[in-house]
Amino acid sequence: MTAPLYLTGHLAPVTHETEGRDLPVEGALPPELNGRYLRNGPNPRPGEDPGHWFTGHGMLHGVRLQGGRALWYRNRWVRTAALDGAPFLGPEGPDLRAVTANTNVVRHCGRILALVENGLPHEVTDRLDTVGPYDFAGRLTTAMTAHPKEDPATGELHFFGYGAMPPFLTYHRAGADGTLLESREIPVGGPTMMHDFAITERHVVWLDLPVVFDPARLGRGMPYRWDDGYAARVGVMAQGGAAPVRWFEVEPGYVFHVGNAREDAAGRIVLDAVRYGREGFLRSWERIGGAGAAGSGPGAQAGDQPRLHQWTLDPRTGRVNEQPLDDRSVEFPTLNETLVGRASRYRYAVAGDGLVKYDLRTGASNGYDAGPGQAPGEAVFVPAAGAGAEDDGWLLTIVSDRAGRGSAFTVLDASDLTRVATVPLPQRVPAGFHGTWLPDEPR
Repeated sequence: MTAPLYLTGHLAPVTHETEGRDLPVEGALPPELNGRYLRNGPNPRPGEDPGHWFTGHGMLHGVRLQGGRALWYRNRWVRTAALDGAPFLGPEGPDLRAVTANTNVVRHCGRILALVENGLPHEVTDRLDTVGPYDFAGRLTTAMTAHPKEDPATGELHFFGYGAMPPFLTYHRAGADGTLLESREIPVGGPTMMHDFAITERHVVWLDLPVVFDPARLGRGMPYRWDDGYAARVGVMAQGGAAPVRWFEVEPGYVFHVGNAREDAAGRIVLDAVRYGREGFLRSWERIGGAGAAGSGPGAQAGDQPRLHQWTLDPRTGRVNEQPLDDRSVEFPTLNETLVGRASRYRYAVAGDGLVKYDLRTGASNGYDAGPGQAPGEAVFVPAAGAGAEDDGWLLTIVSDRAGRGSAFTVLDASDLTRVATVPLPQRVPAGFHGTWLPDEPR
């Protein structure tokens, strides 16, 4: 029997935890990069087939940088109850601790959290050891998205949880001190799979899209499918108070990852994200393990591939304008996160064997080619010391060989995407999802 795609090549899991010290450096690491780059992704245990790329146990990979040196590489499974064999669904319903914690890793108020959207975050140390599930002192009683947004001005953390049973969507807001300040239900059309969302300076932006829970698929990978009967909507909700969400119907599509959102001078909400058309979603979903969940349809059209897309929502008129920003197939859009929810000029995304940088002001773009057969991951932007421009900084990523032969930590100059340093890693790193840069905190 042929192994599924998510267990082969650069997606194939590694079989053990390891560590390497004093790693070789090709080029020169910027000496100001003092901290840890962490990347999360699915890594089933040896012999396991989780049924879908998205459902393997979480594994963290870390590279420690200091003074122009790469001090160590380390990888560790996130030790959740699921890793110990506990089932997610029990007689009393979902166990929010029995999850994979395989999607993202963030730091808020000094806590490093490994995230997955169907359960609680799991706190880990800066050496990647698992502390345990974290529920905001007992106040978080729903799952937590893997894509929380920290407001760069207030330090507040905005996030949500979605589920297969009511309440389908719950909004949460935590203060800069880590206290969970607000939790409230947001009515939506049904059990939609909401992977990401956005904030602006004064609003929260919701993505209520036609990929929904299908109980017939429980126990077989990801129990979600495309539903032509579910309306595609983008919602705008004022932060604070209890004002209802203003919903805008949009062309059917799906979004895994948002670039950013902002309010323009006319009070409109401008959102950009990577959008999949129906057939593009079906094709991608089946390739990564969802065969049978997506249904069937006519041959995919060129416009169905995942492309950077923009919606402009006008709360005064109720009108929405949407347009593709490029015709390339891309994923994992990122930005300078000091501008989350604000006007921001640049986006960085994975495109085939390389990365692409978009200038949203001029429409120009340029790219980095990692070479034939190479697969770069999401590019994390780190501002340069004393940065004077939005793109004055570095992009950090892990590039893996698609044939599974090895991986390297790579640093690019974000202004022109030239490579400044490469650190060959002592172990292959499977293609994963999201990462973060954790600068050393003042002692």
